[in-house]
Amino acid sequence: MAEKKANPAHKPTAGGLGPGGPGGAKHSPEKRKKAGRGPSQGVTSSAPEGHGDHENPSGRSGSPRVAVVNAGGETIREIQLSPQVFAAKPAAHLVYEAVKQHRAGARRGTHMTKNRALVSGSGKKPWRQKGTGRARVGETRNPLWRHGGTVFGPQPRDYSWAMPRKARASALRAALSQRVSEGALKVIEAFEVPEPKTKVLKGLLAKLGVVGKAVVVDHQPTDYLVLSGRNLPGVRVVADTHLTAYDVLDCRHLVLTQEAIDKLEERLTPPVRE
Repeated sequence: MAEKKANPAHKPTAGGLGPGGPGGAKHSPEKRKKAGRGPSQGVTSSAPEGHGDHENPSGRSGSPRVAVVNAGGETIREIQLSPQVFAAKPAAHLVYEAVKQHRAGARRGTHMTKNRALVSGSGKKPWRQKGTGRARVGETRNPLWRHGGTVFGPQPRDYSWAMPRKARASALRAALSQRVSEGALKVIEAFEVPEPKTKVLKGLLAKLGVVGKAVVVDHQPTDYLVLSGRNLPGVRVVADTHLTAYDVLDCRHLVLTQEAIDKLEERLTPPVRE
C-alpha cells in the first residue's frame, strides 16, 4: 500500500489543534473588542505609583501626637511620635511569643519530686523471689508501692529561652503602637523626685490621672525614683533599655519621660532598606 503523505498546508498547532480549532485560530480585533480585550488593553499593575514602601522613611506625616506635661500635670507642648515605632503594623504572633518568652524566663523552676533513688526506705528485698505466691518485688521504694518513688516527675530546670533581637524589637513596636491607639500613653517632661518618698511619687502620678497598674519608664531612673515606686502597689519603674512587650501590655497606664521617648525611637526605628 502506498503511504499517505501529510498535507503541508494543514499543520497542527502547538496545542495539537488545527487552524480551525478553538486553540489555533486567532481572534479578530472586532472579537477582542467585543470581549473587552482590545489591542490597547494590557495587564495593569496593582502597585501604587511612587517609590515603594520606604517613600518617606524619615517623615512623620500621619504620626500620632501626644501632649507633654510637667510635674504639675500642665501641658507644655505637643510632640509627634515616630510612626515606625508608635504607629507600627500589628504583629499579634510576635507579641504572643514575646509575652510567652518573658513569662517563661520568670519561672523559678524549683519544682522537684523524689525518684526511687531519693525516697526514704530500705533497699532490702521484702521476701524471696519464688515460693510465696506473692508478686515478685525487689525493694519497698519501687514506684508501684505506696510511699515509693515517682517516675518521670518534674525536676529543677531553666524554662527561659532566647528570642531573636529583631523579633523582640518588632513585638515591642507593635505593643507600643497598640497602647498609643488605646490612649494609655502619657509623656512627662521629667520625674521630679527629690527624695526617696512614696508619697511624692504617688502625688505626682495622681496629678497625671494615673490610677491602677502603671509602668513608669525613664532613660536612667534615679535611685530616688526607684525607691519611691517600689512600695506603690501596681507601679513598676523600669529603664527604657529593659522595657518589654509584656510590661507595656500588663498595665493600664504607660508613663514615659521625653528622654525615654527619644531613646526608644532611636533604638527601635528599623533601618531603611535601599
